[in-house]
Amino acid sequence: MDFGIEGKRALVLASSRGLGHGIAVALAREGANVLLCGRSSETLEANCRAINAEGKGKAEWFRADLSEDNFVDAVTAATKSKFGGVDILVNNTGGPTPGTTEEMTAERLETYFFSMVLRVITLTNALLPDMKAQGWGRILTVASSGVTEPIGNLALSNTLRPALAGWSKTLATEIARFGVTSNLLLPGSILTGRLDELDGAAAKRNGKSMEEVRSGKEAAIPVGRYGKVEEFGSTAAFLCSQQASYITGSIVRCDGGAARSV
Repeated sequence: MDFGIEGKRALVLASSRGLGHGIAVALAREGANVLLCGRSSETLEANCRAINAEGKGKAEWFRADLSEDNFVDAVTAATKSKFGGVDILVNNTGGPTPGTTEEMTAERLETYFFSMVLRVITLTNALLPDMKAQGWGRILTVASSGVTEPIGNLALSNTLRPALAGWSKTLATEIARFGVTSNLLLPGSILTGRLDELDGAAAKRNGKSMEEVRSGKEAAIPVGRYGKVEEFGSTAAFLCSQQASYITGSIVRCDGGAARSV
């Protein structure tokens, strides 16, 4: 299927590795021109070389940190200078450290709120007017399966990610008439460095090996395994496609059927 986004301009946050990188690769393979964004200049540059070597969509990179005060202005300026604007915005952020509700100090809440929620909303507001003016746009926000089914020992994530769900749904109703969609994509257990971190924390907490933790988690997933970054990236690319123009205000899971909620 041709996703109809060849030549579209995409900005993917936190795309130096993991899910963000997988989404950037998937969009570029559909012919989109992608601006990768993250904290590691060396990794971003290497990612762009690999994407450009495939000869489909063009990849550029820009170093930016979601926690920095000038993040929104800097990234907005970069999209203008490199691509002249953005048609597709993928809001992706790193997750907070594991922990219980009792470990959620005001300082930690504020720190992660700024990088995981506030920066996402303010950047979207900065880029949205051009999408509305041209009558086409895609806003895809990557959250967590904890939005619909809270995950143990991830109290910060379970608290902050649902704020993005309410925001994304409200935004969708406001911008639909302009040809711009807003959707939330929830990853389950996808094989990334972040998952290694969480499984390692679970192993330490429960006195088990990493292999025991993973085999137990995989047994609880109907598909029977962890997901691949490529599978997640392809799902994201479809939600950013021309064919997905009637999908908006939705929460889409890519979790192998792991969530038990309807």
